[in-house]
Formats: sequence, C-alpha cells, structure tokens
Amino acid sequence: MAINLKSSIVENREQRLGTIIRWEGSAAQLVQDSAFTYGGQVDCGCTGKRLCEENSPFTQASMCAECITATQAILVQGAALIQHSPIGCASSQAFTCRYYRDLSVQRGWKVEDPHSLCTNLTEDDMVFGGVAKLERTIRDAWTRHHPKVIFIATSCATGIIGDDVDSVAQRLEKELGVKVIPLFCEGFRAKHWSTGWDVIEHGILRQLVNKNPGKKQEDLINVIHLGGPDVFTPLLSQLGLRINLVMGGNDLDKLSALSEASATVTMCSVLSYLAAGLEREYGVPEVKATLPYGIQATDEWLREIARITHREDRVEAVIASEHAKLEAPLKKVRKALAGKKGFVAAGAAFAHGLMADLRELGVEVDGAYSFHHDPTYDSNDPRMDMLAYVVNKYGDIPNYTVSNDQQFQAYAALQRSKPDFTLSRHGGNMALLTARLGIPTVPIFYSNDGLGYQGLLTIGNSVLRVLPRKTFLDDIAAHSSFPYKQWWLDQTDPYALTKLMEREVDADPVCQ
Repeated sequence: MAINLKSSIVENREQRLGTIIRWEGSAAQLVQDSAFTYGGQVDCGCTGKRLCEENSPFTQASMCAECITATQAILVQGAALIQHSPIGCASSQAFTCRYYRDLSVQRGWKVEDPHSLCTNLTEDDMVFGGVAKLERTIRDAWTRHHPKVIFIATSCATGIIGDDVDSVAQRLEKELGVKVIPLFCEGFRAKHWSTGWDVIEHGILRQLVNKNPGKKQEDLINVIHLGGPDVFTPLLSQLGLRINLVMGGNDLDKLSALSEASATVTMCSVLSYLAAGLEREYGVPEVKATLPYGIQATDEWLREIARITHREDRVEAVIASEHAKLEAPLKKVRKALAGKKGFVAAGAAFAHGLMADLRELGVEVDGAYSFHHDPTYDSNDPRMDMLAYVVNKYGDIPNYTVSNDQQFQAYAALQRSKPDFTLSRHGGNMALLTARLGIPTVPIFYSNDGLGYQGLLTIGNSVLRVLPRKTFLDDIAAHSSFPYKQWWLDQTDPYALTKLMEREVDADPVCQ
C-alpha cells in the first residue's frame, strides 16, 4: 500500500488494496474473507484468506477511470484540463459542463463553462506519437484561459503510444510559470474506475498541497467528499471547527491548505488515498472511525473527531442535542417504512453506508449490489471497515453481489431480492432497469445525502416520496421487454452464467 509522491504514477487499487470487481455470497463471508488484509488486526474468530474473484465471460458496459479523473480535475476552480486523447474520450465533458455550472451556483463561483481542451489524437498520431500536439495544446490552454493550473489527463491511446507526458509537463511548467500536472489515468491501467479518484488525489498531493504549512490551523478540519452540499458545517461547527471541504468541486486555496488542518475525515473509501497521504507526508491525522451513517456510527465519528481535535468537553452535548432533534421525525419515518424491503446499488463504502441507513430505519435489506470491493483502505485500519460494521451491528446481508455495474447481473440480483424500492447511485442504468422491472428507485447523485443524523431523515423521506410511483412503474413494466433469453430471465444468481461456464471448462476462480 505504497504512496510514492516521487512518482507521477499512482499505484492502482488492485496492487495497493486488493480491490476486486466480481464476487457473490453473503456480506458476512466477504467480511471474513477480507480480514487477512489487516495483518491479523481483526478479531473475527477467523484467519481470513485471499479474496478470489469470479470469472466473467464478458463485460456488458462499464465506467472509465479517465472520466473520473477528468471530471474531478475540471471541477478545480481556475484550472484548465487537457485530455490527451482521441476526441471521443472528451465526450464526457458534456455532462461535466452542466455539473460545473450547477456547482458554480452552489459555491458562489462565476457561472461559466469549464476550461477543457482535447488533443484530438488521430490514426496518424497513434503511429508517429502525439507529443507535438500535446505541447501545442498546453500553449493553447495558457493563451486562451491563463489558468492557475493545467491538468493533463492521459488516455488508453496515449498509454499505447507511450508519449513522454512527464517531460512535456515539466518543460512547459518552467516555461509558462504555471503548474502543469500530468494525471496518468489510462482506462486499462486498472480494472475498476475508482482508480481515477486515486489519480487526481495523487496529483493534488504531489503538486497542489502546501509542502511547508508552518503553523497548523487547530480549528480547521479537512472533509473529503464525493460532491454535493455542505452537510458538515451545521454539525461540526458546534464543536468549534471550520470545514475545509474538498473534492467534488475544489478551490485551489483550499487544496493548498489541506496540509494546515488539524485532522482529515473522508466520506468514502475511494477518497482514502488523499487522507492517508496527508497523514503520512504532512502529519495531518486521519479520523479513523466508521463513516457517519446511522445514529451510533455518527456518535462514534463525532467522538473520534473531538478526541483528535481536543474538543471532548463539547461533543456529548452536541450528540444529545442532535438526538433530541431527531427523535420525533425519525419515529414517524420508521413507522411509515415498517414492513418495507430495500435494495442498495452503489460503490463500496457508499453502498455499505446506505445499507446502514436503511437498517437503522427499520427497512429489511437482504440484497445489495456493490460496484467494487476494497478489502482494506489506505489507512489499513479495521475501524474504517464499513461493511464489517454493518454486518456486526445490523446482521448479515445474505445476497451480496460485487459487480462493476453489469446490467445482466443486476437484473438477476433484483429478481432474487424482489425489493419494494432501491437506492441507486446516480440515475443511470440501474434506475432505468428498476423502472422496467416496476421497482421505485431513489437515484442518489450527491452522496452526502445519507450522512449524519439528518441523513437518516433525508434517505427515509426520499424513499417515501418514490413509493407512490409503484402503480405507474407497474404499467411501465407491463410494456417492457428485455433482450435476454428465457433461461436468463429465470435466473436469480447474478453469476449463474459464470458458474455454468466454469463447470464446462473445469476452471477455478481467479485469485488476486
């Protein structure tokens, strides 16, 4: 689990964390099998084992690490992004442009289109190289926009060519007097797109964080989140803390100040790299506690923040006050959701947090669909294992599927669970699939929605808003069809096809 800031290339998640993207079983079994990665620190009555992935005969669709990296880079205020790629890789900027403008309104920035360029690599460039195009595009970015920082996002094409992006970036940085940061995020570099987060975090740690912070700001705490409104200040300000909210829309001054804070908290496992790097390289301690989903987890999260920032004398009053405010509305939501069954489809720790929220609301959850699984985080601290927390506090999830968002597998998982509703990260394919199955869905774009005490109410009320759509969705389901053969329509095991093929060729699962 190396963090090497001397290199411009980040070690991918498979090597660093043992990330897997294909698995089927119970959540309790996955927790047990993941335990070995903590080096014997977990007291689970087991020794654990190396995680084995299921094979898959094909991939129906997926996300790209470059898209993740490029989106986060372009959300840095005052930045210009260059995608060193064919023009098709830049098509995601249609979404990012809207996202940036929406975010600008929320943050009080100037509302404008983000500054993005593409080197537009062609067949000739694949033969003769694209370095000259890259150098010209960097100069164009400077001439047009005079940005405070220029990011270069690589692509599968540049990885195949082998362009020396580092040398170009270093030479133009000296010439132009502006930071030029290469982000090596080729889509084939890692098997899961979450590596794209590591890439942008690595670039921030190497070249944007203040390397000589001097005196720490004792009342400043870094909150690294996936994006969305600031739900942290109303809670943590009661402890006398100021929030340095980064990722999902960044200010360069805030990124620089990351090394000056008294502590760092992260809101998802895909953000653990930045927090671990700040602790190891700049001495900013990471808050090692379960993510604040549900009442008890939020209590312990606040207590750990108070301990690290020396505010233990205030925290119990804050917790008591929040409990009192939550009691009546939470009782009402729980009563309305009694007897309902939910299903969660999201990435790793975010999925685990949503499962905790639903269980806390009294909703049955017997199935979930996680886009990847990290056996450990960059902290390598078992206190941050959200899946283990969910299993130990609320009980097992008997049908737990890990899949990198394969629609044919999601179909089988939903058929098996038959939930009353789903919680789905983003709108996207999962929400479309559930609609065609007649299942009401809460598409969650901002992952902050389920955090903290108020997050319970946010999730609960969101579910109550979509449940009345059931009749309408039943009509959609009645007029929908799927391109699968009847054999697959009858399956309830997302990996039935894989297991059938393994029996035919007598193959074993592929071990990491």
